[in-house]
Amino acid sequence: MSKLPNISTSIFSVMSKLAADHNAINLSQGFPNFTVDERLKNIVAQLVHQEVHQYTPMSGYPPLLQKIAQLTKKQYNRIVIPESEILITTGATQGIFTTIQALVNKEDEVIILDPSYDSYEPSVLLANGIPVRIPLNDDYTPNWGNIEKACSSKTRMIIINNPHNPTGKILNASDFEKLEGILENFPQILILSDEVYEYITFEEKHISAHTRKKLLNRCITASSFGKSFHVTGWKVGYIIAPEHLMNEIKKVHQFLVFSVNSLAQAAISDYLDIVSIEEIRSFYKEKRDYFRQLLQNSRFKLLPCEGTYFQVVSYAAISDENDVDFCKRLVKEYGVAAIPISTFYNNAKDLKLIRFCFAKDNQTLEAAAEKLCLL
Repeated sequence: MSKLPNISTSIFSVMSKLAADHNAINLSQGFPNFTVDERLKNIVAQLVHQEVHQYTPMSGYPPLLQKIAQLTKKQYNRIVIPESEILITTGATQGIFTTIQALVNKEDEVIILDPSYDSYEPSVLLANGIPVRIPLNDDYTPNWGNIEKACSSKTRMIIINNPHNPTGKILNASDFEKLEGILENFPQILILSDEVYEYITFEEKHISAHTRKKLLNRCITASSFGKSFHVTGWKVGYIIAPEHLMNEIKKVHQFLVFSVNSLAQAAISDYLDIVSIEEIRSFYKEKRDYFRQLLQNSRFKLLPCEGTYFQVVSYAAISDENDVDFCKRLVKEYGVAAIPISTFYNNAKDLKLIRFCFAKDNQTLEAAAEKLCLL
């Protein structure tokens, strides 16, 4: 009997395969197609000849743990203890999965805000928890009234994603104040804050859970070097949590992966000495602005993009098809792959919206836009 009877192949895998089958431009799955920083490549080349090829300690490569603590202090003014409050994970997704397995018990409820990343619900189900899917407002702001109504003595965790995939929205100070107000009435609720796009924001810098003193003792944050440094295939991320929660998370981590790729950890550790985090934001802002400019003369309506490297657009002026069928036709007839937003909802809510990834070189964006402007 299946443990996940209602879970099928990820929409990301489906659309990427469809793109490959039809030789289409893949703006669906969220991975960059441009070259990695030459400085990072050179670091890897040098490290190959050094003794960094065996298991690291379970928590992570010690120099990298120290660098993450320094980065967290610099970016968020939060002091974390490297040995007891940071864990290197095989990508943020593994960190999220491990956290849920460690902290969610049978029949605990976990609030997930839709549209949501597709790994959240299966992770809860495999922990024998109960996912409670609460839709965001149609402008993708949280409906805190509905979220509070969903909270009860059974609620163990609320998952927030900031900046938000797929919509590109970021939470503001008022959002955090309302969240903190809810938590005052439910002391057992934990926050899992998925912040993998934390350094990819534009006009407004996102407010991290790291900066909220009321959350620090009950919050687990997930980050991704793969997203920040354009090395998604390395699958290196990390989580930060207070020691009493991290102790439980490590119990699961040690039997799941034990330790993460040692060469990649060492390379990222050295790279953090020379890379400017601030450059990431400006790099992707230029990408976002260029892609939006390219689509100006199309019939797509562009929604605001406050963060991430995704652009959501409405195709309501083009077709009445549901978004899944529209995306399939977009691949087959126009040679561009996108992701239908309805697949991020529990109820498959269809607002005639699709998501493009603009983490691509300019040539790819130009070729895709040329096709999209034909619709």
